[in-house]
Amino acid sequence: MPRRRGTETQTPANHYGGPGPWILLFPLIRAAVVVGAVTLPHGGAGRGGPWRALDGGRPAGDPPLAVLGRRFASGEIDEDEYGRRLSVLEEQFGRKAGAA
Repeated sequence: MPRRRGTETQTPANHYGGPGPWILLFPLIRAAVVVGAVTLPHGGAGRGGPWRALDGGRPAGDPPLAVLGRRFASGEIDEDEYGRRLSVLEEQFGRKAGAA
């Protein structure tokens, strides 16, 4: 019996000539989503991303010498304690590091 034309079963693969070349875009879109999901939470290419310290890693707040001076001026520490702590700060950070 001869086969009649146009009676084959229609599936998504052969409907209107097949899926076409646009089907190749799906793996590229998936790859872009995966790359974005991995890199964006880590701040992009830079180390630390937008959350890294802008001042070179120095903690926020007043400089140590300013805090020490304020504590001495308010009477929290006496002159001997001020001198001891000042010498330690100058050894660790130098005079310029704590100056405002």
